Amino acid sequence: MNDLINAAKTALNVCLGLKPSERLLIICDNQKHSVGRAFFKAAQEITPDVLLVQIPVAEVNGQEPPKDVGELMKKYDVVVCPTTRSLTHTTARRNACKSGVRVATMPNISESTMIRTLNADYQQIAERTKRLAAILNEGKVAQLTSPLGTNLYMPINGIKAIASTGLLLEKGKGGNLPSGEAFLMPEEGKSEGTLVVDASVAGIGMLDQPIQISIKNGFAVKMEGGRQADRLFTMLSRFGREGLNVAEFGIGTNHAAQIIGNILEDEKVLGTAHVAFGNNISMGGTFDVGIHIDCVITKPSIYIDEKPLMLDGKLVIDIH
Repeated sequence: MNDLINAAKTALNVCLGLKPSERLLIICDNQKHSVGRAFFKAAQEITPDVLLVQIPVAEVNGQEPPKDVGELMKKYDVVVCPTTRSLTHTTARRNACKSGVRVATMPNISESTMIRTLNADYQQIAERTKRLAAILNEGKVAQLTSPLGTNLYMPINGIKAIASTGLLLEKGKGGNLPSGEAFLMPEEGKSEGTLVVDASVAGIGMLDQPIQISIKNGFAVKMEGGRQADRLFTMLSRFGREGLNVAEFGIGTNHAAQIIGNILEDEKVLGTAHVAFGNNISMGGTFDVGIHIDCVITKPSIYIDEKPLMLDGKLVIDIH
C-alpha cells in the first residue's frame, strides 16, 4: 500500500501540482476503491480539503457519471478519476475543464500500472510528446502500416494534435494518468484502408488473435478475427453508425509503459500506435456518442505526408 500511496503522491505533486490551498475531488467506483483510498491518504498530506466519492461502475467507456457528480466536478480545483470505465470523453469532464478544473482520468487503472508508470520521467515524456504533436500539426495525411497488414490513410490537414504529457498544471487542463501520447482526430468521413489490431482493445483486453477492420469513408464497415472482433463490432454498432466513426489516431510516448491488456497503459507504450472509434467531441469533432474505444497495434510504421516518423515501432526522428 505504501508504494501505491507514493505513486499517488507523485501524481498529485508532479503531474497535477496540487497545492495546500486547493480542493481535491476523487471519483472512484467499488472496483477501484483501493486506488481511490490511496489518493485520499496521499492528498491528506497536501491539503485538508479532500472528498472521495464512489459511483456505480459504468457500462461502457464514455458513459456520463451521475448528474450530481458531474455538477460536483465543476466545484473543485483538481479532480482525479480512478474508475473502471473511462470518464475522459464525457461532457462532465469537458464541463469541469471549461470551469478551470484540472482533471486526471485514470480509466481501469491497476495498482501495478500506477506504481510502475507514475515513477517515469514525465519531463522527458512531455518533451517527446510535444515534438510528435508538432509534427502531426504540420501534416496533411497520416499513413499507418504494420507487418500484419495494416494500411490506413487518415487525412489530418488543419486538425490540431493534442499532446497528452501527464503534466496537468494549468487551469482547465485534462488528460489521462499515466500519460504519454500524441493524438488527434482524423478528418471526419475521410479515413480509408485496413487496420489490423494485434495488441489490445479497450473494454476487451489482450487479443487472442488479430482483428482486421475495414474502413471506408471514415467508418469501420467490417471486422474479422473471431469472437473478439464480433464483440468489438457489437459494442460499437450498438450506438449506430456514429459508434463506428474513426475518432482518433494516437502515438504512444511513455517509455515506462508496457502492453498488459489495460488500454490506459497500453495506448501509452512507446513504439505503439492506436486508432479509436466513436466519440471525438473532446478532439474537436462532431460525433457526440456515448462510446470511445481505442485499439492498439504494435510495430507500426507511421508516415506523415510520406515522410517516415516511425518504422516498425522505432522513432526515426530526433526528439530534443
